[in-house]
Amino acid sequence: MTVTAERGGRVTGKQDRSSHPRLARDSYALFLLPGALAFLAVVIVPFLMNTGVSLTDWQGVGSPEWAGLANYRELLDDAEFWESFRHSLFMVVAMAALPTAVGLVLAAALFDYVGKHFGSRTAAVLRACFYLPQVLPIAVAGIVWSWILAPDDGSLNELLRAVGLGSWRQDWLGDPDLALYSVMGVMVWVQLGFPLVVFMAGLQRVDPQLYEAAELDGAGWWRRFAHITLPQIRPEIYVVLTWCTIAALKVFGAVYVLTKGGPGGATNVPSYFSFATFFEKTQVGYGAAISTVLTVIILALSLVGLRLQTRAQDAEEGLRT
Repeated sequence: MTVTAERGGRVTGKQDRSSHPRLARDSYALFLLPGALAFLAVVIVPFLMNTGVSLTDWQGVGSPEWAGLANYRELLDDAEFWESFRHSLFMVVAMAALPTAVGLVLAAALFDYVGKHFGSRTAAVLRACFYLPQVLPIAVAGIVWSWILAPDDGSLNELLRAVGLGSWRQDWLGDPDLALYSVMGVMVWVQLGFPLVVFMAGLQRVDPQLYEAAELDGAGWWRRFAHITLPQIRPEIYVVLTWCTIAALKVFGAVYVLTKGGPGGATNVPSYFSFATFFEKTQVGYGAAISTVLTVIILALSLVGLRLQTRAQDAEEGLRT
């Protein structure tokens, strides 16, 4: 659109920016440029450097020797590597599956029951309590839980003894049969608040008339949860599952503080395995190969999660139209 004005015998013209899509795109690109440069410097360049190191045989000092795909071939036959990925599946259960399922039920209960019967302020306080572990630094949370799970004078064992269940006292983090499950329990406690907050935010956009109509028709809480809550917040479910699965695959801090991958490798995960290979065994090329494989797996899962989220959003928009 062209706007003309006559001033002092002159005709001046000014064109609307919307008539020049290329100009608009260029202006948007200026705002994206700092983030793109930061992403290039912080993510892309280090990843390419790490991939290059993974193709060498290097101890961190001296000149690296070209090894090609030897480190990756060695990974295929490394039982410790595959065992660490098996432990990651347990972490996915503890940090993605269980928090998502429990967070869904708790969010629906706080939104649909506690908020109605006890007020929104009570629901907000309970939501903050569940989210508190997310605010704590993982090192602090790990140290506190290491005190709680200590074998001799830990709070959990002392509580069991006080209630007459002293025979149940265990070395929760020192027993190879229990250590992984103990770390999983800690991670459920840490991770639960994130799905809860996301789901409660998603429930804000659900039409309250749907719940009112279902309640008038005699639908109980569980039926409203299954037939209204779950379908309405499906995009949020995909987001939470993707985010938490990625967090589970790259979990490091909790394992480092609580067990350092022990006892006997019972809680070893790929991120800690890569760290130990880098800095304890000084097999830099091999450690880089582990982290490269882990990065590729996380990237693939991210793309799948984004695809599922897009499909869920498209399906929801199709139902609305």
